[in-house]
Amino acid sequence: MKNRDLNILHNFNVLYLEDDDSLLKHTTDVLEDFINHIYTAKTSKEALDILLNKKIDVIISDILLKDENGIDFLKHIKSKNINIPTILTTAHTDTNYLLDAIKLKVENYIVKPINIKELLNSLHDVLLPIIQEKEIRKNNNVIKTISAITDSKQVEIVKFIINSLDNENLFVASYTDIMENFSISKPTLIKLFKDLAEKNILVKIQHKTYRFNEKSLNDN
Repeated sequence: MKNRDLNILHNFNVLYLEDDDSLLKHTTDVLEDFINHIYTAKTSKEALDILLNKKIDVIISDILLKDENGIDFLKHIKSKNINIPTILTTAHTDTNYLLDAIKLKVENYIVKPINIKELLNSLHDVLLPIIQEKEIRKNNNVIKTISAITDSKQVEIVKFIINSLDNENLFVASYTDIMENFSISKPTLIKLFKDLAEKNILVKIQHKTYRFNEKSLNDN
C-alpha cells in the first residue's frame, strides 16, 4: 500500500485515554505534531467530561485501565448515543477483548508496545472516510445552494463560500474580501447574500462572520 497522506490529520481532534504516565506523554508528544489537538485523560470520568465539552473526532483508548475497563467506557458512551470512531490499545491479546471490540464496531485494535507509524496510519484510515463524506456533502451543498438561488452567475461565489467553511461551518469574509477575488459588483454580491439569508442558508453571526446552515437546504 502506498504511503498515506498524514496531512489530513491536521484538522482533527483526538481524545487519548491512557493511565500509564510515561506512555501517555510519549504518544501525546508525537501525535501533537500531526493532529489539530489532543485531549488526554487517565480515567473514564475525565474522558467523559472531555467528550461532553470538546469537539472530539476520534478516541484512542487503552483497554485495561486502573480499576476500570476501556471496553466498559465505550459501552457507556454508546449508551448515551455518543458514537465516535475508536482505536483500542492493549498489552493483552485476550480473545474476549477482541470479540467485545468487534461487537462495539471499534475501528481498530493495536497491541502494545504502540508502534507510532501504525497508530498514525490507523488514524488516517479512520478519518479518511469522514473527509471523503464531507467532500461529497460539499459538492451536494453547492448543487442545492445553486438551485436555491436564481442567478447562476453567482455559482463561483457559492463554491468559494462552501469551500472556505471551517469545521464549525463558519464563513469569515467581508464583501471587499470577496470582490478582491472575484469580478462581481457589490450590489450583485449583496443581493446574493440577501437571497441566501432569506432562505436561512447563510446566517450572519457577527460582523463578517456567517454560519452555513446545511439543514435549510433540505427545506428549499
